[in-house]
Amino acid sequence: MKFSGNNVLITGASRGIGAETAKVLTGFGLKVWINYNTNEKKAIEVKNDILNGSPNAKVEIIKFDAADELAYMEAFQKIINSDKKLDYLVNNAGITKDNLSMMMDISDYDDVMRTNSRSCFIGSREAIRFMARNRFGAVVNVSSVTAEMGNSGQTNYASSKGAIIAMTKSFAYEGAARNIRFNCITPGLIETDMTAELNENISERFLQKIPLKRFGKASDAAYAIAFLLSDYSEYMTGEVMKINGGMYM
Repeated sequence: MKFSGNNVLITGASRGIGAETAKVLTGFGLKVWINYNTNEKKAIEVKNDILNGSPNAKVEIIKFDAADELAYMEAFQKIINSDKKLDYLVNNAGITKDNLSMMMDISDYDDVMRTNSRSCFIGSREAIRFMARNRFGAVVNVSSVTAEMGNSGQTNYASSKGAIIAMTKSFAYEGAARNIRFNCITPGLIETDMTAELNENISERFLQKIPLKRFGKASDAAYAIAFLLSDYSEYMTGEVMKINGGMYM
């Protein structure tokens, strides 16, 4: 793929889709900033995996809580101070705290909304502020198929991911005048740490809902993100790209 930009920040990049996206984008020659909040060991492992495969890759680790406004703003400034600009952003940080709604503590609702949708808003807002200086940039926000179809026990998660879709479309309007594109992906069941914890019966039940009869790989989402950042999607903004094996059509 072709990229007119040079660097990218990926939040929540110490594992799962974020980690795989870091590997894919360094493979395309971008300098990647790997964000983590708590698991430094995993972030270092991702960096080392990238450098072991490509010693000349440009990769940095940056620690901050993506839902902390001041910390996110300081991270942007650190990247600008280092690279003079930020061309691409992937808002991927997210958590789950599942429970049936009638038994869900409001703190679990607030925590998920804070980490998932608040962080996405802060990052997208700062992206417009900084990318507007060069009148160039692209942002991909990671939502979920749950935002489109709902799921029992995930009212908080579905709400947070639905908010991401709505704000992506709104940011797309605001960014367009400044040549900054905002798009979104809605992954289905992707093989990550979370799906690895599902028992066999639950996994089989989910598989019956997926026409392609398999869980997605992190690379399926990562290459979709790469496409939406690349020059090949330069006429796409406000789009929601489904990566779900046909689970929701």
